[in-house]
Amino acid sequence: MKRRNFISVMGASVAGLLLSACSPSDKSLNDTQKAQVAVPVQESFEWKMVTSWPKNFPGLGEAPERFAKEVKRMSNDRLIIKVYGGGELVPPLEVFDAVSQGTAEAGHSAAYYWKGKIPAAQFFSTVPFGLTAQEFNSWIHYGGGLELWREIYEPFGVIPFAGGNTGVQMGGWFNKEINSLDDLKGLKMRMPGLGGEVLQRAGGTPVNLPGGEIFTALQTGTIDATEWVGPYNDLAFGLHKAAKYYYFPGWHEPGTSMEITINKKAFDKLPEDLQAIVENAARVVNQDMLDEYTARNNASLVELTTKHNVELRKFPKDVLEKLQVISEEVVNEFAEKDPAIAKVYDSYKAFRDSVIEYHEISEKAYINAR
Repeated sequence: MKRRNFISVMGASVAGLLLSACSPSDKSLNDTQKAQVAVPVQESFEWKMVTSWPKNFPGLGEAPERFAKEVKRMSNDRLIIKVYGGGELVPPLEVFDAVSQGTAEAGHSAAYYWKGKIPAAQFFSTVPFGLTAQEFNSWIHYGGGLELWREIYEPFGVIPFAGGNTGVQMGGWFNKEINSLDDLKGLKMRMPGLGGEVLQRAGGTPVNLPGGEIFTALQTGTIDATEWVGPYNDLAFGLHKAAKYYYFPGWHEPGTSMEITINKKAFDKLPEDLQAIVENAARVVNQDMLDEYTARNNASLVELTTKHNVELRKFPKDVLEKLQVISEEVVNEFAEKDPAIAKVYDSYKAFRDSVIEYHEISEKAYINAR
């Protein structure tokens, strides 16, 4: 018995000495050695991210690059994301399918491009005469919007995050003046989403084109008019070289949200801390894009009007009023036909009505007073 006790004590002593020798607090170890002893080896991951935008295009194309950079930095290189511009790996308007099928682990695009597959998705980009960027972000993160967004994407194995917002866009580029609703009849105009449905009801022909094809289509007459984003992006595409009149406001896109989509299987493989990094990097990029557009649009509009002599025009009041009536009709009809749209629209409309009431005495009242 004494011999066994002696062996046990000696074994414990030796184990203690070994642990002490490997302790990161040992002054004989340098910082690198301490880190190697204290931190276990952690698995790393490499992802592909496909986008709908030209590589590094101002604003839209830079947002996914920033997302990848933030994830890399916060994860200490444990999650590396390679970003592909529209058409490099998959066509610009096939981002959702690529993420759903696992061709790429992540994507950056806009939800209204998937209206043919998921009609309710349009509410998670923008709605004519709907929520502004500030209001949309509030609905998504504190009004139940994100839960609905993830619910309609769940059957496709895709997890969405808000991935940036352009703010209120411009009304578009035209080569003729818009003095009445009749001027929209027969007009072939690049306009996606619910805005395109409203244009069609007003007598126009909506055309869905990725950004990289817009200038050529407008210049060659394939389309008669186009909307894109706002001064910052429109100047970069040189749209002022193909159209004369620049109309505002962007009734069709009052606060257009981009989306970061993640393949659910790929996301579930990440440890909890990397999942949190992905979520928080998306929140960073979402706010950063809006900040950038607010800053860059100002200077770009000055350049368009002073250097390039673009004629800035406001849509007539009666045109906007009629478009708003049509917008309500279109959205309500969609909601009546599709239970998924109805569920999303009920939440969206309730939040919109509430926030409009508050903003009458806050944001709007202040801006008018200023």
